[in-house]
Amino acid sequence: MSRMRIVLGVSGASGAAIPLRILERLQEVEDVETHLVVSEAARRTLSHECGPGALGRLLAMATENHAIRDVGATIASGSFRTAGMIVAPCSMRTLAAVATGIADNLLVRAADVHLKERRRLILLARETPLHLGHLRNMCSVAEMGAIVMPPVPAFYHRPESVEAIVDHIAARAIDLLGLPIPPLAREWEG
Repeated sequence: MSRMRIVLGVSGASGAAIPLRILERLQEVEDVETHLVVSEAARRTLSHECGPGALGRLLAMATENHAIRDVGATIASGSFRTAGMIVAPCSMRTLAAVATGIADNLLVRAADVHLKERRRLILLARETPLHLGHLRNMCSVAEMGAIVMPPVPAFYHRPESVEAIVDHIAARAIDLLGLPIPPLAREWEG
């Protein structure tokens, strides 16, 4: 694998600006190939939260786009090597499907493959407040090897805009993949 392949799954939870920023930041990284899969609910959320052109912008930035129902796509196989996968945002429905192994669409199947192949899987679980079922699903995926990263803003950097908050969350998610690149998120300086 000459290029680092990153899978980005986008589910229908609130936070549609985050996957847009993740792809923007990944375009800045040399030798990265991005594989995108967007749920039907995410298409609606993208339009509602980021405007009618958001889906088109997202699709245009990805190296490869995969249909949510195409469970025969490359990213559905463990033999298709990747550097990791981010699900941003990760709805509670998607989290539950990953936690229970119900791979009924390509997004969940790709996440399942990352778990079984022991590759990095970052889930930006987006819901609040959380009930016990949500928490148990988070524990379950963490026990299987996923990293649960609720997109909670860091205020110690004193962000001055929503864009700054989104950028920091996107950078942290990419950093969690452990790519051989300098950190994208500004580090705490004490």
